[in-house]
Amino acid sequence: MKVAVIGCGTIANTQHIPAYLANEKAEIKYFCDIIPERAEKAVEKYGCGIAITDYKVALADPEIEAVSVCTPNNVHPQISIDAMRAGKDVLCEKPAARTYEEALTMQKVQHETGRVLNIGVCNRFHNGIRTLKKLIDDGVFGDIFHVYVSFRAFRSIPGLGGAFTTKAIAGGGALIDWGVHFLDIVMYCCGDPKPLTVTGEAFCKLGKNIPEYVYPGKMWAGPPILDGTYDVDDSVTALIRTEGPTITVNGAWAQNVKRDEMFIDFMGDKGGCRIDYYTKEFTVYTTKDGELYEYTPEFENNVQIASEIDEFLDCIKSGEKLANHIDTNIITAKMMQAIYDSAEAHREIALD
Repeated sequence: MKVAVIGCGTIANTQHIPAYLANEKAEIKYFCDIIPERAEKAVEKYGCGIAITDYKVALADPEIEAVSVCTPNNVHPQISIDAMRAGKDVLCEKPAARTYEEALTMQKVQHETGRVLNIGVCNRFHNGIRTLKKLIDDGVFGDIFHVYVSFRAFRSIPGLGGAFTTKAIAGGGALIDWGVHFLDIVMYCCGDPKPLTVTGEAFCKLGKNIPEYVYPGKMWAGPPILDGTYDVDDSVTALIRTEGPTITVNGAWAQNVKRDEMFIDFMGDKGGCRIDYYTKEFTVYTTKDGELYEYTPEFENNVQIASEIDEFLDCIKSGEKLANHIDTNIITAKMMQAIYDSAEAHREIALD
């Protein structure tokens, strides 16, 4: 299957391209980027494909069946919509779009065209997450009544001053960049419960003075652009009520507490666990034969983005609707929009 990778930045080079190259069913025909040097570098580095700067060249090619959209968030909708209307199947990086309304438009076109539109929430394809979901589905945790989400870092603002920290391009900051993954894990494991109300606050604090922002090591998508823009959230907190559990959110790209806390707590009336975001390892705490009991489930580790792309290519042929389809991801987009709306209005938001 011949594919095009649209956007040749960090996420394409570290995730999508290696996964396609490792799949014997895939052949990358086009590397597209509005910066010609990026596309040309990809052709040279990977020894395949054609470098282009206009994604519509790939969409006009009848040999192309699928595309990965790895661009900044502001052009996710238009490229994905154009691709579906050109008869291509789409894997669009997360978030689907900057806003819920943009995501709804993408979903509408998917329904109209019948093409595949999957969103890059790759944690749904990790064996650790799937193991946890099966335990929840099997009733091991009983009634999941509360979930606590923590995505907090000491200093991890990405690409300070650039696309990641410019609201007009990214749509938001820590919530839309990291929170989308964490909320998606919760929704997937809990069966995508309908959200009812949202209360949230978002803060733009630690990165506002770009020249004075101090960080250790190397910046993701850096270095900083000293005269750039920083108008997104670097910290967010929220309470979400759903038809299932309540969800507490505590997230930050940067905070003045020197520790990273990247985990999710699932609390049920029969059992619970804390799953580590990076390793996906967790211990189940429950009771057995009248005593406290704990155990650590085993699973075969896998590269989640590779599994995501493998299943994306397979579903194009099989017609199977995958767990990261726009119809499920739209729920997370709705919750994130409500958090931002609540923060702006400083009140609770009731959802339809």
